[in-house]
Amino acid sequence: MSHTEIPAISCKQLSHSFPMGEEPFQVLKDIDLTIRTGEMVAIMGPSGSGKSTLMNLIGCLMTPEQGEVCLLENSTRGMDRAQLACLRRDHIGFVFQQFNLLARTSALDNVKMPLMYADNVVKDGDERARRCLESVNLADRQNHTPSQLSGGQQQRVAIARALINEPSILLADEPTGALDSKTSEDIMALFRDLNRQGKTVVLVTHELDVAQQCDRIIFVRDGVIQSDKSVISHREEVTP
Repeated sequence: MSHTEIPAISCKQLSHSFPMGEEPFQVLKDIDLTIRTGEMVAIMGPSGSGKSTLMNLIGCLMTPEQGEVCLLENSTRGMDRAQLACLRRDHIGFVFQQFNLLARTSALDNVKMPLMYADNVVKDGDERARRCLESVNLADRQNHTPSQLSGGQQQRVAIARALINEPSILLADEPTGALDSKTSEDIMALFRDLNRQGKTVVLVTHELDVAQQCDRIIFVRDGVIQSDKSVISHREEVTP
C-alpha cells in the first residue's frame, strides 16, 4: 500500500492523567506520533501502559489534558463534544474486542446503526448495509442475529458496521482478542484487504503475530513510546 504525504493521524505532545488517590496517575507523557494515510499500524504494550488511552484520544472518544490530535489535518483542539462526534462519524470506524452488537437485532440492522446519527436521513441504508456485509463475505447472513453467528462472523458484522459511513480511518481495539487462531487469521486478512483498498488501519493488540502483519509496530510502556519500528525492516526486532 502506498502512503500519501498527508498524515491520517498526528499527535503532538499528548499528555493525559487520571485521578488516583491524592496524586493523579500520569498515563501518557508528551506523546508525538504521526501515522500516514494508508498505513497499517499496531500499538502494543503491557496492561496499564497507556495504549488504550492513546487509542481513545486518537479516536476522539476522550480529549487530552495537554497536546493536540489532528485527524486528516483537522485539529481537535478546542472542539466541543458535538464537533468531535461529527469528526468521529465522518472519518473513523471503530472495531472492538467484544463486538458490541445488539443481541436481538439482525446483522443488517446492526450494521445500519451508525446511520441513525447522520445529519440527514439516509434513504439507501439497507443497500449500504448489504454492500458492507458483502464486503466482509456475510451477504448470506444479513437476517441472522448475533446468537446465530460464530465469533468470527460477529466480528465481521462489527467491521461491516465500522465501514457503513465510509470512514478513511479504522481503529480496532484487540479485534482478535476473543477469537481462535484460525478466525484471527481470517479477520487479519480482512483488515489487510481493507488497508490495500486505502483505509488507514490502527490496531491495539497484545498479540505479536497480529502486530507483525502491520507496516509498523509502536510499543508503549509507562506512558511513552518506547519504540516505533518498521515491520519489514525490523521483523526480528519488534519486541523491545
